[in-house]
Amino acid sequence: MDLSIVKIGCCGFSSSRFKYYSDFHIVELQNTFYELPTIEWCKKLRSEAPVDFEFTIKAWQVITHPSTSPTWRRMRVKPKGSLENYGYLKPTRENIDAFNQVLELAHVLKSRFIILQTPESMIYSDESVKWVSEFFKEIESITQKRIVVGWEPRGEWSRRESVLEKILREYGILHVTDLFRRKPLYILDGLIYTRLHGIGPGEVNYKYKYSVSDFEKLSSILSEFDFREAYVLFNNIYMYQDALSFRKYLVEKTSYIIY
Repeated sequence: MDLSIVKIGCCGFSSSRFKYYSDFHIVELQNTFYELPTIEWCKKLRSEAPVDFEFTIKAWQVITHPSTSPTWRRMRVKPKGSLENYGYLKPTRENIDAFNQVLELAHVLKSRFIILQTPESMIYSDESVKWVSEFFKEIESITQKRIVVGWEPRGEWSRRESVLEKILREYGILHVTDLFRRKPLYILDGLIYTRLHGIGPGEVNYKYKYSVSDFEKLSSILSEFDFREAYVLFNNIYMYQDALSFRKYLVEKTSYIIY
């Protein structure tokens, strides 16, 4: 698609916000994962950013990660309700209420995307297939598809492609991947959303620095898809420079519209 748009940014600001605004048009907020910010903070963030700047949101960890997850230790205030009912996309009142809180922040920030990233510890079973389906059915009824919900599964769930694709398609969920590790099982409304965690064994290698040959490969992977918009978010130690370098590469080597 000749007029395809590629939007490039980072998972987190990784610099002063105003410097970031001058270099990029998009960021995936990470503090929303560890502990929900206040409505007032989100209003301030939206008002200080350029009008055309885009925020995407990594969803609050209580929806995706159980209370036993080490990441929960960073929360100063624990969520209400029964802690065992949180995480792993269970269709519990606690998880749904937490999603609604994230959705409220998304409206304030004028975000198009809420990204759910589930951990490798999330077990694949007949029971989990049922509860994940029920969760997304409930989410679909809440959002009415007015916002894009993306899911980046890790571990066994990412390998159960036939069941995963069925759920994604049935409930209109965007398949979020690291394109160096796996390709999306289908393209939702012409959208691609990739989170790049560094190349290497396992799911992440944050110390990795991307090379020109990596950019060439990533560009080649993107060219395999007939997409309308691709969101490319770097999530490694060198993400700021890597994002700038990849944007420069695409400007010089492709005909995409680059942001």
